[in-house]
Amino acid sequence: MSITRLGIERRRMSKIVIHNDTIYLCGQVAKDSDADITEQTQTMLDKVDDLLAQAGSDRQHILSATLYIKDMQDFAAMNKVWDDWVIEGYSPARACVQASLARPELLVEISVVAAVSS
Repeated sequence: MSITRLGIERRRMSKIVIHNDTIYLCGQVAKDSDADITEQTQTMLDKVDDLLAQAGSDRQHILSATLYIKDMQDFAAMNKVWDDWVIEGYSPARACVQASLARPELLVEISVVAAVSS
C-alpha cells in the first residue's frame, strides 16, 4: 500500500495525499482574503486547479467537493463562479455548509477528493 504526501509545509497537514489513485486535497482558501466572495471563490478554485495538476489530475476527475461558506447570503455569488468553473458533464458530488472559518476575513473554503487521471 503506497501513500504519497506532497506539500508538507507544517507538521499539521499535507497539501496533497494520494492513495490508490485517489487524491485528497487539504482545505483551500482564497489567495487574497480581503477580496469579495467572487474573487475569493475564483482564486480558491485556481489553487485547486494547481494542486490537481501537481497530483496528476484535473477538474474532470473530481469525485467530491465540500464547500464551507461563511455567510449563506454569498451562496448565489459563490455558485456563479463554481458553475462557470465546473466542466459540464463532470460535476462532482458536492456539499455546501455554512461554517465559521479559521480567519474572520475568509469567506469560503473547499475540500476536494479526485481520481488520478490515467
